[in-house]
Amino acid sequence: MPELPEVETSCRGIRPHIAGKIFANIIIRHAQLRWPIPEDLAAQCRGHSIKSVSRRAKYLLLETSSDQTVIIHLGMSGNVRIVNQQQAPGKHDHVDFVFTDGTVLRYNDTRRFGCILLATAPIEQHRLICRLGPEPLSSQFNGQHLYTLSKNKTASIKSFIMDGHNVVGVGNIYASEALFMARIHPSRQAGRIALKRYQQLAECIKIVLQQAIDQGGTSLRDFVNEQGKPGYFQQSLAVYGRNNESCKQCSSTIKQIKIAQRASYFCPVCQK
Repeated sequence: MPELPEVETSCRGIRPHIAGKIFANIIIRHAQLRWPIPEDLAAQCRGHSIKSVSRRAKYLLLETSSDQTVIIHLGMSGNVRIVNQQQAPGKHDHVDFVFTDGTVLRYNDTRRFGCILLATAPIEQHRLICRLGPEPLSSQFNGQHLYTLSKNKTASIKSFIMDGHNVVGVGNIYASEALFMARIHPSRQAGRIALKRYQQLAECIKIVLQQAIDQGGTSLRDFVNEQGKPGYFQQSLAVYGRNNESCKQCSSTIKQIKIAQRASYFCPVCQK
């Protein structure tokens, strides 16, 4: 699943190609994603320009000159690419955002777990946005924030930091990597971790996410950037996907366990 670094990579990639441009049309080939694409999406956007291209959590936000916002979520396997108008769509290219200068932003989603919606009220009030926690790379996110929310929590620390109400955008890959960097076992109870360790963990989350953004995200299966090219952070992964391989720090064997139905990777020596 594309996580925060992949969505941020997409956001930064498409912004210079579409910001300020005017919608000519939106071609919808398959409207049944996680939720149906609004039938009037093209009519609502046509003739309006894009005021801004931004990201909130794992959502791409295209704000239009009509003060509406197109919300795009990449789901489990989606991506957005800038393509030539003459390039024929592939099997899983479900939506084309066509602009008056000929630029095309193409949405691809093999498993169709993503979504494309239209917010007509201020984006902060939308049901998908209004209850989200702070951005992990912002000044509002720190160890004190995590420590305060963790009081009396019995959930695992990995599940706790993956909960978007606590902090957004920390998915399975980067939760595993940040916990390894902070030397915290992923199954430890969130409510039994000291403030000092939360301060360290918050800093590790910031470091891991920024490193992943700098390397264009992680491409394990489907993710590609706006030019159709993969990210490279998978080459830097310390524990994720490395079951039974040697720890890069201590040479012991990386283990895999299930936490909340998700594969979790850790070093039993480095992480306590």
